[in-house]
Amino acid sequence: MTIIFGCIIGFIAWFLLRYLAAGVFTVEQNERAIKTSFGRAQRLQDLTTLDDPISESLQGDERERYRFPQMRVIPPGGPYFRWPWERVYKVSIATQTLNMAYDPENPAANREGTLLEAVTKDQLNTGLSGQIRYRVSEKNLYAYLFGVKQPIVHVMGYFVSILRERIANFEAPPPVLAPGTVAPPPEIGASAIGVSINDLRKNLRDLNEHMDLESRSSAARYGITLDASLITGIDPPPEVESALAAINTAYNQVSSDISLAQASADQKIVQSKRAVEIETLKAYAEVEPLRALAAQLKQLKESGPGAISSYLRNVRLRLFTQARRIILEVKND
Repeated sequence: MTIIFGCIIGFIAWFLLRYLAAGVFTVEQNERAIKTSFGRAQRLQDLTTLDDPISESLQGDERERYRFPQMRVIPPGGPYFRWPWERVYKVSIATQTLNMAYDPENPAANREGTLLEAVTKDQLNTGLSGQIRYRVSEKNLYAYLFGVKQPIVHVMGYFVSILRERIANFEAPPPVLAPGTVAPPPEIGASAIGVSINDLRKNLRDLNEHMDLESRSSAARYGITLDASLITGIDPPPEVESALAAINTAYNQVSSDISLAQASADQKIVQSKRAVEIETLKAYAEVEPLRALAAQLKQLKESGPGAISSYLRNVRLRLFTQARRIILEVKND
């Protein structure tokens, strides 16, 4: 009897420890959790990702293809409890950094995950290096946990395909010139190379912004949000590197000569403007006394019929007092 009672007590203790105490769990601050019951996740009524702004970037038939249910997300904290028929999936939502050349399915690819190759519009093989920052989207945990088998593989393939498509169709935007600015000459040898590597390097910021814009739908597709793409290097093939260095040297020299010529022309224009201003002031200084005298004579004329004659007589007398020699014209009858 004692043995049977002990077995019952042991079974109860084992059951409590196995199914009750082990069912208590907590969620860390940088984690979110999903609970499933008999394999089915707890959902928020009939809401889907199409009811959330996360799907605004999807277009056309993509909206129905990537339509996932919204699930009840367990926030950080605890302790929480689960029954034996329930299972808890914990996901870290911390931002992570990954080399854009990394291939999750084949780590040895892309030169051991250090350099991603892309072909430009003129069939030039170019090496790209940089990083991407990503995090699991809390608003679409269904896609991350149950929608695709390996979400990071899909996201990396999606990102690389967009990047290579952008490089293959890249064209440098026309320069924005200020009024009166002379446009610089086209790069020497650009016609021989086609798409200039310099243009790609100069437009790294625009390239990164384009990638961020095109990657907005990754959260709705795979449950992973790409926070930023940081393309830091674009390297041409070794056989083009020396030619590109010579092109850069020639282009820099031409740009320097143009800048010096434009600065000299601007200086001469400024000097010409100053000379015109000085001559204008001189002419004004010479004309202004004549204008004042004309105004005075007009006032004298209006004051009376003999005012002008009296004024002229007084001027002659003053001149006579200042003159040392006077020559008079004598009329012969």
